[in-house]
Amino acid sequence: MEIDKIPQWILALEQEDATFLKNFVLKSGSLKEIAKIYGVTYPTVRLRLDKLIQKIEVSDQKEEEPFTTFVKGLAVDSRIDLETAKIIIEKYKSEKEK
Repeated sequence: MEIDKIPQWILALEQEDATFLKNFVLKSGSLKEIAKIYGVTYPTVRLRLDKLIQKIEVSDQKEEEPFTTFVKGLAVDSRIDLETAKIIIEKYKSEKEK
């Protein structure tokens, strides 16, 4: 596959996320097997997968403004909580409309 044909969401993955995704595919999507590999519980793996899904969704939303995508990314990475992200985005949108 040519580099310019690789989807942006794949290019946006951090190395540890790409490794997790690779292991997930190699283990046929078995979260129990992934939990064994990482030495963690099933709920921990489920949470990690959910966060990876959110990262992909955020990266895939090209129509959004970079600032909004950035704030959502902070929430996905647990750097800020979801409610704070919503408040910041709403404030940004209301200021932009003025």
